[in-house]
Amino acid sequence: MAQIAITATAAHDTAQCKRTLLGQMAFEDLDQGFNTLDKPSQETPSSLPANQSLGFALGWDYAHHGLTPPALHLFAASPLRQGYQAGCATFGHRTLRAHRHTQLWLALRTHAWTRGRSFEDVQLTPNYLQQIEVSHCPITRQRLDDFPGSSKQRSIDRVRNDAGYAAGNLVMMSRAANLAKAEHGWAQALEVARSVEAGPIQRIASLGPAEWQRVAVLCSFVTELSHEEAAAVPLLVLPPNRLRLFNPIQALQALVTRQLATPGWSARLARLEALLPSEAAKADFNRFLMALAPRVLAVQDLSQEPQIRWALEDAWQQPLLQKRWLRFALHLSAEQTEALVQRAAAKRLISCMHVHQHTQPSATEGWALERKGFCAPGVQMSAGESKTNPLFTGS
Repeated sequence: MAQIAITATAAHDTAQCKRTLLGQMAFEDLDQGFNTLDKPSQETPSSLPANQSLGFALGWDYAHHGLTPPALHLFAASPLRQGYQAGCATFGHRTLRAHRHTQLWLALRTHAWTRGRSFEDVQLTPNYLQQIEVSHCPITRQRLDDFPGSSKQRSIDRVRNDAGYAAGNLVMMSRAANLAKAEHGWAQALEVARSVEAGPIQRIASLGPAEWQRVAVLCSFVTELSHEEAAAVPLLVLPPNRLRLFNPIQALQALVTRQLATPGWSARLARLEALLPSEAAKADFNRFLMALAPRVLAVQDLSQEPQIRWALEDAWQQPLLQKRWLRFALHLSAEQTEALVQRAAAKRLISCMHVHQHTQPSATEGWALERKGFCAPGVQMSAGESKTNPLFTGS
């Protein structure tokens, strides 16, 4: 089955981020230095063991961008320090300009390396981190900040905990949401959401029922569900930019919902309706749109992108809307849904998004699912290890 990536075209927030929480760890400023350095190591990455080679390459990149690694890793035997010294001796003052997303990229690589987590460094670049940046947490809807230890501090979460740091598996959210989500997957988060909603406990790990429902929906995007089960999930949170979606029906759900945010949605969805395989499917699609369309009025009165997203997400709290969506979705198979999204993209019926196709092997390339997201044996750092088939990339 072909793979499709959906990427938003909206502008990204440019708030400063000198100190960023990654996973469940706050990184110290990257300008902390280490005053006394020994003679640079003469070893090269190819002559070092795997875990040391990764550390050496990481230190080399710090030096290449004119940045000093965290003092924690500048002890004498550290391969990261050795790579940093070698890089300094090679580049001198001829360094690359380091933007804040470059700093974030190096800090995230350092965090993954010290935990023994896999880090896919072909697609996961500073530019990629810039693309997934958001101004508000998708779970709590609070504006993110950069204050260390703050519940609203920016944080990068691996949505699927049994996968590594890789393109398609990362979302920016608040520190509070990241800590609460922890290792929860789709089923576990859904169970917590139902428990909190039923009471008497109204909050678990600082999140209420609405936030836990968003966590569950977020996790469902990277969980392979049956077509029927995926169709029954209300879109209480729109897929964050560049997140890969395993279930074609959720991609179609997000595409249709996002159309209401821009003018001309009626004509685009009418052309999408014409691509449906049967008259019964077309009739039920129209009934679904009749339940969704009233939300257009609310969206038209809004000017801020986060508020528009929230209005579209909140529409899915209506039982009638979900009922009509499910009835329509069951007219299609997973294969028909995927083909429908591809045809809609080819005919340019999708606004605000770009759709990209992936081959099956490349869809989870670099996720290290076979190793539960950890590096291969010999690569992971035992001393620094912490215990703390996708179809679409959504936006």
